[in-house]
Amino acid sequence: MNITPPIEFLLFSLSDTPSLRLPLFTFFLLIYLITLYGNIMMSSVIALNPRLHSPMYQLLWIFSLMDFSFSSTTVPSMLATMLSQEAIISLPSCIAQVFFFHAFGNSENLLLSVMAYDRYVAICNPLRYSAVMSRTTCLTLCSTCCACASLHALLHAMVTSLLDFHHHAHIPHFFCDIPPLLEISPSDTTFNQLLIYTEGSLVALVPSSLTVLSYIRITISILRIHSSTGRQKAFSTCASHLMVFFLFSATAVSMYFRPSSVSSPHKGKREVIVNPIVVNSPNNKLHNEDKGQDSKS
Repeated sequence: MNITPPIEFLLFSLSDTPSLRLPLFTFFLLIYLITLYGNIMMSSVIALNPRLHSPMYQLLWIFSLMDFSFSSTTVPSMLATMLSQEAIISLPSCIAQVFFFHAFGNSENLLLSVMAYDRYVAICNPLRYSAVMSRTTCLTLCSTCCACASLHALLHAMVTSLLDFHHHAHIPHFFCDIPPLLEISPSDTTFNQLLIYTEGSLVALVPSSLTVLSYIRITISILRIHSSTGRQKAFSTCASHLMVFFLFSATAVSMYFRPSSVSSPHKGKREVIVNPIVVNSPNNKLHNEDKGQDSKS
């Protein structure tokens, strides 16, 4: 009786130099703890202070929860991989990580566009702000963002799960994501790539375009303010949000919308794959045995 072994992936660490593993682990752990502390404190302050229950702070509260979940999807596994230098993850767990990574990440992107619209209404139409951005409207927009992001993530996770993978394949990345999985799949990934550049582009670029348009209108309105103090106050309410938006968008574009020859995950990890420490590790014995069986057949 032939029993098909479960498909498992081997994740790689950020560095194969033993002397760098502990400093990198400490550095990223510190950043992760600061991120968690900042999001938890912000969410707690907004939830406990009744004066901060306005739509602007409601959006910030939900964004903090999404950022907390987004970072917790990948960073703990990355830290574990850095300690052990390699980590095995099953196919269902990998697909689940892909889903949550894109669900929370795209929720943040959509929420950034809603926050830009909130600032547009507050600065360009201040007298109508309470009517346009009521609590009900705010919660409806946030729920729509989360639902759309979840559907987008579910679509890509399901399409990725239909691909074929070798048993005990090596993912040249420190967590499961769509581009590395497409890179190691022996299946035809044309449809997956097309989906990224069509549906994925719409999900990413439409809210980004709305954010840019909102800030163009905001900038025009601010420049019409005669008082320099008023202009500075208006700009200060948008500066942090605008900086987060540009950092978020630049990262997403560099990861998913570059040509495959430029953004191939193997470019940064090719030397790791042939590293004797990794190839001769106990976790790779099963992989070597599979290769031997394939050659015999």
